[in-house]
Amino acid sequence: MPHRISEPASENPSEPGLYLGLISGTSADGIDAALVRFDESPTAHCELLLGRTYAWSPELRARLVELGQGGDARSLEELGTLDVQIAEAFADAARRLIADAGVDAAQVRALGSHGQTVRHRPAGARLDGVHPFSWQLGDGHVIAERSGIATVADFRRRDIAAGGHGAPLVPAFHAALLHDADEDRAVLNLGGIANFTLLPARGDVRGFDTGPANALMDAWCERHRGQPFDADGAFAAQGTVDAGLLARLLDEPWFALPPPKSSGREQFQLQWLQARLRGDEAPADVQATLLELSARTVAEALRAQQPRTARVLACGGGVRNTRLLARIAALLPDALVESTVAHGLDPDFVEAMAFAWLARQALAGLPGNVPSVTGARGPRVLGVLYPA
Repeated sequence: MPHRISEPASENPSEPGLYLGLISGTSADGIDAALVRFDESPTAHCELLLGRTYAWSPELRARLVELGQGGDARSLEELGTLDVQIAEAFADAARRLIADAGVDAAQVRALGSHGQTVRHRPAGARLDGVHPFSWQLGDGHVIAERSGIATVADFRRRDIAAGGHGAPLVPAFHAALLHDADEDRAVLNLGGIANFTLLPARGDVRGFDTGPANALMDAWCERHRGQPFDADGAFAAQGTVDAGLLARLLDEPWFALPPPKSSGREQFQLQWLQARLRGDEAPADVQATLLELSARTVAEALRAQQPRTARVLACGGGVRNTRLLARIAALLPDALVESTVAHGLDPDFVEAMAFAWLARQALAGLPGNVPSVTGARGPRVLGVLYPA
């Protein structure tokens, strides 16, 4: 379903045509690829032509999950090798997508690659306090060379250089597609980490991370069930919420920080959880408590930041966990909680579409960040262009 995007007039209007977006999120559960068509701006249509998720090799995924949970690289040589391996996997996903769509690489104007985050340490994170950074692996040179498509990558670091968090970056895209002048809305992305885009009927777009969505549940499920995620919340349904454990988890100071705020799997990972366990909890009870933690922190953040929200539009892999979505809805009785599919957007590919849009913004010399979201000193063109 096509969507209309309203953009400010510019002497360098956004480029029409086909764009491709690639992202692997904090759960590292696969590479999401989206082929998107835009027509001319300042008022443009955005249409998802094809979306696919391509699996990582088991060995590479295991290493990425380990790094994402706070593990250290063994050497500079390993980091360099991973940078190329990830890029080759992204390029392969791009080639497979355009083959599946029946188009030629020459027809795609640009590819936007998020890469794979291995560390996210924005301002205020636990580091030296003066050198914030965010690091996504996946060499743009390799992607451009292997795919034959001009590649825009490294989107987060310019915003961080401008004093922002480099995240979330999708709110500008959410605002373009899903804002409504008649009601206050919120877009909820349930990836490894949960984040909101707040779209008031009138006023500035805002956005921030709320804490774990699937990251902790996935990791606990993989440890105790050997499965990478808790399908439809079935594991959590076998347990009971442990009130004491939930209180210890909610006592994390990060939850009380005001926006702008962002986090990652390196903070909310099994070591963080393990430090708060007594040690005698039933695994299913821990899973139920982790689901409640995700739902509770989402609901409390929305009530604090946009209490009159009429509609919550959910996307990301967590939408398939109907138990999680139902619990969020129960905690937000005054808002309608629904999947973005009700608005013509496949919830699995909203983020990949956003990085196609960010590539288009970069080619046109237009900003991709929202300073009211990230805390940056102003709008910035994001990403580095690697020609085909």
